Amino acid sequence: MAAEDNYVRRGLELFAGHGAAEAIVHGDRRITYAQLRAGVLGMAGALQGHGVGPGSAIAVLAGNQPEAVYAQLALHLLGCRSVWVAPNAPPSQSAQYLALAEVDGFVYDARTHAAPGAALAEQVPHLPVLCFGAGGAGPDLTGSAGDVLPPVTDAEPQSLFQTGGTTGLPKLVHHRHGFFANVLAAAQRQLDAGAPRLRQLAVAGFWHSSQQAAGLITLFSGGLLVQHDGFDAGRFLAAVQQERITVATLPPPMLYQVLDHPDLAAADTTSLTMLSCAGSAIAPSRLAQAMARFGPVLLVAYGMSEATLLAAYPTAQHDPAFPQRLASCGRPLPPSRVEIRDDAGRLVAPGEVGEVWASARLMTSGYWGQADLTAQTLVDGWLRTGDVGYFDADGYLYLVDRAKDMIVTGLTSSNVYSRTVEDVLNAHPAVSAAAVIGVPDERLGEAVHAVVQLFPGVSVDIDELRQWCVERLNSLWAPQTVDIVDRLPLTGLGKIDKKLLRAKCLDNRDMARR
Repeated sequence: MAAEDNYVRRGLELFAGHGAAEAIVHGDRRITYAQLRAGVLGMAGALQGHGVGPGSAIAVLAGNQPEAVYAQLALHLLGCRSVWVAPNAPPSQSAQYLALAEVDGFVYDARTHAAPGAALAEQVPHLPVLCFGAGGAGPDLTGSAGDVLPPVTDAEPQSLFQTGGTTGLPKLVHHRHGFFANVLAAAQRQLDAGAPRLRQLAVAGFWHSSQQAAGLITLFSGGLLVQHDGFDAGRFLAAVQQERITVATLPPPMLYQVLDHPDLAAADTTSLTMLSCAGSAIAPSRLAQAMARFGPVLLVAYGMSEATLLAAYPTAQHDPAFPQRLASCGRPLPPSRVEIRDDAGRLVAPGEVGEVWASARLMTSGYWGQADLTAQTLVDGWLRTGDVGYFDADGYLYLVDRAKDMIVTGLTSSNVYSRTVEDVLNAHPAVSAAAVIGVPDERLGEAVHAVVQLFPGVSVDIDELRQWCVERLNSLWAPQTVDIVDRLPLTGLGKIDKKLLRAKCLDNRDMARR
């Protein structure tokens, strides 16, 4: 990129043009575009005052706060690499992530993430620490407003986002300047089309690449970004009415809570023009319920940290003659391309199951410091998603499984890695072997389920095993349910047969319902 082409500089020009219009609402705070611009420049000046400059890599642990927006844009304006930490990951894993990311400093929100921030700071004592808010382990970056742009730099603004894979080891999804320039271009297309001003309600954290892209598109196009740090279904419905929200995204478990909330019956949701459901698979019956309540504004979206938006199913296009399509991800959204390929990388026919390969405008540049993983995942401009699915004869995409052994759980559709939980269970003195899988759950989307084999002649209380995991990981990562078996089933290669465990677990649940 040319030094003067930094996307943040153009974004700040757009902010100046919107002036007194409201940009961000967070609780009682209502921030204008003029204040947003001053906040970004003030944050950049504060970071510079603490030695942060072009080429620095700074880790950030924060929720859905205006300061998270300020920090991302300020770091990129300075030509830095921002490294976003998932707040629901155990501190020990986050410390490993920061080591892989080769960071030069650590920033955390001392107002909302004091305990995990301090715990992570202890894990990385060699790093300088800065904070949003007073009372943390480092100086406070907040409170300054600025109006002077820093000098132009050749250093490329970049970001890393924390995700994971089958081994439980962190993956560092790398988005370079081109990714964010495309985010700005998407906002420019919104402006050029003369579309109504977006009024977006964001309940997912700004540390997630998809939420960050959506929030920046709203801001760069002159819309209103309403930030909720945490989710409550009643509060969500109240905000939709009070702020006349037009756009929002909910993972299925959150959407289920909204559908089941007593305030929904009387809530005025007519301002919504798009209610996107993304993050994990939604049950077709629940999607039909949402369509009946909200109307044809539901959008089932398929994407991931590596590629923000690949396919979507707008329920406005739903044909009742094809009810099975409620289980699909819809069709690929141009210019995104999606193909189904076999193990040799060859295209398969409609109806045949294979791995999902994708190519998109908003797509990762690879995995930071993990060249082998990048080469395995990015092939000739295509992303091997690790998801397994098929196309029907009409071009609708259906996902049937994940090749990656990962559990998507919780209201925020968080990733839990089986290997990490298995290692903790195997460290218990009574446990001989453990397997962890995801099982369908009405409230959580997927629930963490453990199957444990004990040492001969040993017994243990299931609640003790779960508390063991809570203390060493957290309640999100700890198994919701545990089965104790005489012996774990093995495949012909001597590996634990998780496919069989999943099938048995589903059979047991079906029998329990009868």
